[in-house]
Amino acid sequence: MTDFAFERLRPFGLTNAIVNRLGLHDPAADAHRLMRVMETQRDEFTLHDGSAEHSARAIPRLVLALQAQETALTIGDWVLAAADAQGDLWIHERIEPVTQIARRANDGRRQPLASNVDTALLVMGLDADFNPRRMERYIAMVRACGVAPVAVLTKADLGGTAGLRAAQLRERLPGDVPILAVNGLSGEARLALAPWVQAGQTLVLLGSSGAGKSTLTNTLTGEQTQDTGGVRRGDGRGRHTTTARSLHRCVEGACIIDTPGLRTWRPDADGESLAAAFGDVAELAVNCRFRDCRHEGEPGCAVRGAVPEDRLHNMRKLLRDAQRVDQTPLDRIQQRRKWKAIGKAGSERSRSKRDYGP
Repeated sequence: MTDFAFERLRPFGLTNAIVNRLGLHDPAADAHRLMRVMETQRDEFTLHDGSAEHSARAIPRLVLALQAQETALTIGDWVLAAADAQGDLWIHERIEPVTQIARRANDGRRQPLASNVDTALLVMGLDADFNPRRMERYIAMVRACGVAPVAVLTKADLGGTAGLRAAQLRERLPGDVPILAVNGLSGEARLALAPWVQAGQTLVLLGSSGAGKSTLTNTLTGEQTQDTGGVRRGDGRGRHTTTARSLHRCVEGACIIDTPGLRTWRPDADGESLAAAFGDVAELAVNCRFRDCRHEGEPGCAVRGAVPEDRLHNMRKLLRDAQRVDQTPLDRIQQRRKWKAIGKAGSERSRSKRDYGP
């Protein structure tokens, strides 16, 4: 029997979609309580049942089952937990997430970042952190996960470049992606983000260290829930003041997940899903002379010249990253051999030209 009260858990992001998935689980006779993962620290989790926080661990069977699915418990998951005879709380089941944002490690392992998210606030500072190409990649990756993106430019109070840089982003981002320039320390940031922070919504903050994610979290929650820090003068890079993902309640009622700064983010999605984020390229490509046009100099290409080369380069890199994720170890070995052979052949041609001349 599962114990939960919808209205008590709704402020923590419970939706009808989660309740419907809850019906697919048939836990043991012991009473299980529906809770949400608020924070993760190695193999310990902070859960909330709508009334109070609880510390818990996952039973080994669940850990192994999730590992077999190339995933793990993460912030934002809904779980079924029960106490043992000693009063210790154990997580027995995870409700299948409606959405999940994840990335791939360098060794190919899948690392979930946040579950059951409605909106991703993609945070980028208007200082040395400003990088339109990175924002473009972030948007493609969260959309491939079924999550709505919002581009949030922080530190709008610095230098008076907010309008110019927001216009630069508008030129290359999809037209349906909102772009907001805010001062994360100001209450006006809450007003700007009001459409996305209403009760029942769950948001996640994603961006590099020093972009202002924790500052924005404090403003939206109305409390100093997260530590903040400055950036280095030389390159504008921030320090990792946030070391673990954690879920908080906004003043307006939404749940918001703060995350550590992302150094790298390799996509956890197939090429087709990622390509869908570059809709302008797909629309133009139907007019290319060749159906398999790669937009790299083929005659009759309708894309080159109409789309900035930097945007095309970014799209190709993202699709290559996705392709590498799908490769098996044998595929990677064969690809290395292929390019080694191509490089060797090129070196031999160059050497023969030097030896024999024209």
